[in-house]
Formats: sequence, structure tokens, C-alpha cells
Amino acid sequence: MSETFAANLPPDRIRALIVQARALILDVDGTLAETEEAHRQAFNTAFAGAGLDWRWERAVYKDLLRVAGGKERIRAFDDARDGQPPLLSDSEIAELHQIKTSLYAELITKGGCPLRPGIRALLDAARQRGQSLAIATTTSYQNIDVLLSASLGKDWAELFAAIAAGDEVRRKKPAPDVYLKVLSKLNLPASQCLAIEDSGIGLAAASGAGIPVLISRSAYFSDDDFSGAVCTVDDLTELTGMSEDGPEA
Repeated sequence: MSETFAANLPPDRIRALIVQARALILDVDGTLAETEEAHRQAFNTAFAGAGLDWRWERAVYKDLLRVAGGKERIRAFDDARDGQPPLLSDSEIAELHQIKTSLYAELITKGGCPLRPGIRALLDAARQRGQSLAIATTTSYQNIDVLLSASLGKDWAELFAAIAAGDEVRRKKPAPDVYLKVLSKLNLPASQCLAIEDSGIGLAAASGAGIPVLISRSAYFSDDDFSGAVCTVDDLTELTGMSEDGPEA
């Protein structure tokens, strides 16, 4: 299905895709919340604290997001610096990334990143239908916990039948590993699930596992190629049948 057709799919058709799926499998960064700016700020603060003269502006960070995983992003940036030899060892990168993760947690805990429009209503409606919910993400479980504890409460994990994070699989997105792990936990065929993603690499990962994909465009990935998606929307607000505060009048 082409992106043009997908983008123009009527809301009732997209709602039907959501409702008919036995499980909704959601990405985290960019999909559940626009977290990437908080990640970028945390990286830059970590770099400054380590005495590095690195600063990732938005355009640089957008390019780096094509590399899945924070440690992998640091390595890619270090390796590509004007032909200079890398500054950091793998252990130093791991230590720097842990500092960054702590800084990110502080930003999120202070309320810096609410759920995207329509997400809470989507989760509530799925629970009312008895529909399974799952998470398939490149980020760490620690980052998921920080974000969703702030947004959904400390018992957020009880909402999800399966959770697979980037630190549980050998290959990160765009490889399908994290989605295959979720499917094995759900014990469902790919065709009976619907992945909700925001990026081209997420689309590739879910598609590689055979799962149909709904794209909810996010700030950093809005111009990705989504031609392989079943449908593409700006956000989920008009698809849930509910507003953020409850059923629509």
C-alpha cells in the first residue's frame, strides 16, 4: 500500500484495523511520547560533564537517530569525527551512556515529557476491549520505566502482556529481533497483531517480523519513507473514539 493511499485512509478504516488486532504492539521513543529532545539534552549534558567538546544539535541528532541505541549512537559519532581516531573505548562509552541515562531520568521525572495525544485513550480503549498490549522498543527497560511510571503510574507494566527492550536482543531495530521476541511472548501470529511506530527503522523492524504497521508521525521522523505502512497518521487522537479526558460527546 502506498504512503499516499495510507495517509488518506478514512479514520473509520484505521479504527477498524486497531480494533480487529488481537494485540497492539507499541514502540516507545517518538511513539508513546516525544522523548527525543529529552534524550538529546541528556546526551549533551553528559558530554559536557565528561569534558568532551561535543554538542549534538537537532540536525546532527536527527541523523544519529538512524543508528538504533544510545551507546551505538555515541560510537558512530566518535568513529566519524573528521577522520580522527576514536576518543572513547567501549567501556568508556558504556559509562558515559549510563550517566546520560540518569540525566534523562531526571528530566522525565520532573515532568518534561507527557504522552503523545491519543495514547492514553488508545491504551484505555484497548483494555476495555480486552485487547492485549505490548511494547517493542530499542530503548532500555530503565528508560521505559522512567517514562511510563511518570505518565501511567508505578504499576504501568501490569497494562502490558509483553515487553521487549533493546537490551534483551542481540540486534536492534531495523532488525526484527525485538518484535520477534514480543510475538513469542504473546504467542500470537504476526498477522493478528498491529505495530504502532513512528520511524522508518521501526517500520522495517516490525515489517521484518511480518507485523502490519500503523505509523504515527513524530517530530524527528516525519519525513521518513513510510511506503510499507498499512496507514500513516499525524497522531492517534481522532482514531481512538475518545478524547484525552474521556469519551467524546
